[in-house]
Amino acid sequence: MIRAIIFDLDGTLVDTEPLRARSHAQAVAALEVDSVDEAQVVEACKGFVGVSHEATLGGLMRQFGLEDAARQRMAGFGVSQPWQVLLALDLQYYDKMIRDPATMQHVQFPNAVGLLHRVRQQGIRTGLATMSTAEQARIVLEVLCLREAFDCVVTCEDVPNGKPHPDVFLLAARRLHVPSDECLVVEDSAPGVRGALAAGMWCVAVPNDLTRRAFASLPQGLDPRWVVHQPDELERVVQRMMAERALRR
Repeated sequence: MIRAIIFDLDGTLVDTEPLRARSHAQAVAALEVDSVDEAQVVEACKGFVGVSHEATLGGLMRQFGLEDAARQRMAGFGVSQPWQVLLALDLQYYDKMIRDPATMQHVQFPNAVGLLHRVRQQGIRTGLATMSTAEQARIVLEVLCLREAFDCVVTCEDVPNGKPHPDVFLLAARRLHVPSDECLVVEDSAPGVRGALAAGMWCVAVPNDLTRRAFASLPQGLDPRWVVHQPDELERVVQRMMAERALRR
């Protein structure tokens, strides 16, 4: 039986992945790397959807040879690692984007947000498990009036390992006081799906334009019935899974 549903944030409830890609590109430009253009960075970001900031920004630094430029600015930002320079720059741009209510209203996924509200009306507990920082998650939820829609929020700052490790999901289950095998995760990215399955949870994948390519070969353990190909199918697929789990009590 499913007693709790845990949602991802970026790419699942809100289409912030393109915003993140733009902020990453602007951060790279701020390092004054003339040989890299925004389109290159945005395309490269498709390979890092769903993983931690350190993995994403570290990967971009290696791919575009940014380490020397970042090292020269470490003291100015008061950080100890080159990737943290890129993070500090990135946060300046991304935080400005997500504080704009018009932008955030435009990028929310109505089918996923509608599902969130309806399952709460059914008495199902709800959690958020995101690789965003606590401040970023707070801003997005407040701008979209969603903070009260969750019984718990777990961010990258709450766990030692990001997705595809199961840490964020296991902590969410503990905070919800629901066993892992009675939790259903709604995720857009392959790393998120792998993390949910590693946590012993059920999972419905709802890939978006950025993450769909990664589902050409399904993560091990994910039944193709639980991959949502059209956004308006999400609630039907989730309700079907919940019905099947109820029959197996």
